[in-house]
Amino acid sequence: MKVHDLAPPAGSRRGRRRVGRGIAGKGGKTAGRGTKGLKARGSVKPGFEGGQLPLAQRVPKLRGFNNPTRITYHVVNLDVLGSFSGDDAGPDTLAAAGLVRRGALVKVLGRGAITRPMTVRAHAFSVSARRAVEAAGGTCEVIALPYKSGRPPVTGSAHTNR
Repeated sequence: MKVHDLAPPAGSRRGRRRVGRGIAGKGGKTAGRGTKGLKARGSVKPGFEGGQLPLAQRVPKLRGFNNPTRITYHVVNLDVLGSFSGDDAGPDTLAAAGLVRRGALVKVLGRGAITRPMTVRAHAFSVSARRAVEAAGGTCEVIALPYKSGRPPVTGSAHTNR
């Protein structure tokens, strides 16, 4: 068997129905579009949503879009933790040292190296950061997010669903 011999099984592929070719075949006269109306005449504009304000008009044009469920972390890399004095690094101690803002969610990333064992507490860790801390003899403790659903509370417009 060669590539040019390949063909689908007989009867598995049907031809396209040619509508609007007279009353002799299926789909004559109104061609399956019903009787009258906007959709029968083929004049529905792209993006028309039946009178509802279209998506292209609902989305803000110049102001951009703020995702209400985005979680924003303050990033701390391993090279910063390596120069940090102390064996216990958490959001409060990092904020006291001026490395993150007080009350911020902290994520530890793996840029740089850490040479001494430390206990690192943060809201999130990258895989490489976790490996590096544990390889140096330290421990990583994940702090639960302060929100019930893991997402910050919705703020902003009065039109957001609550």
